[in-house]
Amino acid sequence: MDNNSTPHDPAASDEAPGERRQISRKGLLKAALVASAAPLLAGGGVALARDAASTGNGPLAPTPECDDGDDPTPPQMEGPYFKPNSPRRTSLVTPSTPGVPLTVSGYVFGRSCRPISGALLDFWQADTNGSYDMAQFNFRGHQYTAADGSFSLTTIVPGLYPGRTRHIHVKAQAPGGRILTTQLYFPNEPRNNTDALFDPELLMNVRNVGNGRQGSFDFVLDVAQTPGPSEPPTKPPTEPGTSWASGTSYRAGDRVTYGGVAYRCLQAHQAISGWEPPNVPALWERG
Repeated sequence: MDNNSTPHDPAASDEAPGERRQISRKGLLKAALVASAAPLLAGGGVALARDAASTGNGPLAPTPECDDGDDPTPPQMEGPYFKPNSPRRTSLVTPSTPGVPLTVSGYVFGRSCRPISGALLDFWQADTNGSYDMAQFNFRGHQYTAADGSFSLTTIVPGLYPGRTRHIHVKAQAPGGRILTTQLYFPNEPRNNTDALFDPELLMNVRNVGNGRQGSFDFVLDVAQTPGPSEPPTKPPTEPGTSWASGTSYRAGDRVTYGGVAYRCLQAHQAISGWEPPNVPALWERG
């Protein structure tokens, strides 16, 4: 982190002493077997916290932690490639950086489905060749969520290295809260089925856009949130766009919201009743 930012307490942790997540052989086998067990949407994407929040069906479960087994020292849960004091930035690349362009965006929520502003997100990953830069801060950077809890990261698709599937490391922390150290994964990766640390609950929604890819993921931190007596319920934020309406002519690329969820038009058409975005994945793509 840079010297101009105000870091959260680095001594805080999501785990009390003696309660670090232990990964048993049975747990490793289970992780490999449930690679397809994450909740899916009709369009093929993984359900996001913003979707669960829009239904109002009780508190959200916190994002699970994931121990990076690359590290031979168990207490260092982030693995051997983490470096403190990363620069504050939302882009980890330049126009000449080799690799497949990738943007990752989403929101940070608390347990009561309300967004968290000013949450710290510290990302680090391998380059396109599967190597981590330990000399400088390439492919490392931290940022803070906006007032609506949103974040956006510009990077590349990380390369592979022995024993692991593709992943992006991240530390997430609400202001004054505990640190969640976890990883984000890519769907449809062959190594997801052989990487014992892979967790389907940490899959991003990823789609191809031009010569690059776009990923989305919502973090849910174990933060209690109790609205004040006069505070109206908070709807989950969505991407910019107009509300879907029957009778409207839509063009490919148009963005709308429906049921608190953002969608992108795939084919030009005139909307009619019954063709609501979640019902016609051939016309609308979530995200």
